[in-house]
Amino acid sequence: MTELQFQHVNKAFGATLAARDVCFRVPSKSFGVVIGPSGCGKSSLLSLAAGLDEPSSGYVFLGGKEVRGIRDDVALLFQNYNLFPWMTAQANVAFGLSMRGMRQREASAKALEYLNDVGLGACANKIPAELSGGMKQRVALARALALKPGLLLMDEPFAALDYQTRKIMQRYVLSTRERTGATVLLVTHDLAEALTLADRLVLMSGAPGSVQEVIDIAAPHPRDLSHPGLAALMRKLEAHLEAEAVLSEFTADERGRMLANE
Repeated sequence: MTELQFQHVNKAFGATLAARDVCFRVPSKSFGVVIGPSGCGKSSLLSLAAGLDEPSSGYVFLGGKEVRGIRDDVALLFQNYNLFPWMTAQANVAFGLSMRGMRQREASAKALEYLNDVGLGACANKIPAELSGGMKQRVALARALALKPGLLLMDEPFAALDYQTRKIMQRYVLSTRERTGATVLLVTHDLAEALTLADRLVLMSGAPGSVQEVIDIAAPHPRDLSHPGLAALMRKLEAHLEAEAVLSEFTADERGRMLANE
């Protein structure tokens, strides 16, 4: 079981509180999505779940065990790819498999399978400098999924992709999650992406980030975002983010003038 749970988590960086009393859970084998305004601690929550950082107070549990350091059953997909620049795409994907004891020939063959899955089999022998940003992100995704993680953490993984490739990769991640039974937690600013993917949506306030609401979405995949229920939820999310932006970006006097002009 790979249920992820945050219990009264606070995270401070020096005197700055990034996240405050965060409580939510992502049930095992489900797809959780965190959305909120910039600076609300979304990426910090991923680092805590990955064991790369520790809460200032509170607890993070995975599968009923407190997260203390990096675990083999967790993969984190960053925004900035983190590929080895001197390795080919295939070698980048194979690296983690080799580190886990898989023989080099088998790891290389398995890496090619995952590159084919993300549409990059023809680029297996290219180094990152020869790939576009979107291609690099797909290599990073293939590398993460090749490890067959129980928990997959993703920080804006599709931001560099064009619209059509983003839709393809969203479907790929959904199908992979359904096939492997992995638990997923995604951070995104893209509301359409959140509604397309989420089983559970965690809505955060502005900094310091706190959980404003947890929304379960039972609509089957693929989803039609023009459906009245999803369209209404989209409007609710847009209104929340706009309100949080006004609170964080404008002074009280400016907010008053804006509201008076509505």
